[in-house]
Amino acid sequence: MLPELLPSRRGVLVGLGGLLLAAPLRAAESLLEIQVTKDPSCGCCAAWVDHIRAAGFPVQVTEAPVNPLKARLGVPRSLASCHTAQVGGYVIEGHVPAGAITRLLAEKPQATGLAVPGMPVGSPGMEIYGMPPDTYEVVLFGPDLHRPFARYRGGTPL
Repeated sequence: MLPELLPSRRGVLVGLGGLLLAAPLRAAESLLEIQVTKDPSCGCCAAWVDHIRAAGFPVQVTEAPVNPLKARLGVPRSLASCHTAQVGGYVIEGHVPAGAITRLLAEKPQATGLAVPGMPVGSPGMEIYGMPPDTYEVVLFGPDLHRPFARYRGGTPL
């Protein structure tokens, strides 16, 4: 190759820097938007949304009564929590960690969605200073399905 056609060291470094900066943007673009419905006064729901955004998911939040939505989407009362989300045709009920959502979207099981029943201490959005995190299950559910999908202690998968 002719010397004048070889890229300079500066050109190579600038190009690599651009690629490194663009990679997170491409990754965020590839994640599906999560649509969250929550009560306007719920602080833990807002903290869960922050967790989901920090994982790179784009999020749209609607503040409205959630119980009619839960019933329409088929969330069993035994799995209910404080907010309900939808992504990629699935329902996400409660304080489900972003890692479990990513796995759900990658594996695409035949199910309605995932749920973390109640509000376990230490789950995303339910971190309480000075309190040890609970161990809890993320449940995969559907009309005839109710089985563990993942176990966590706080935000850490077990």
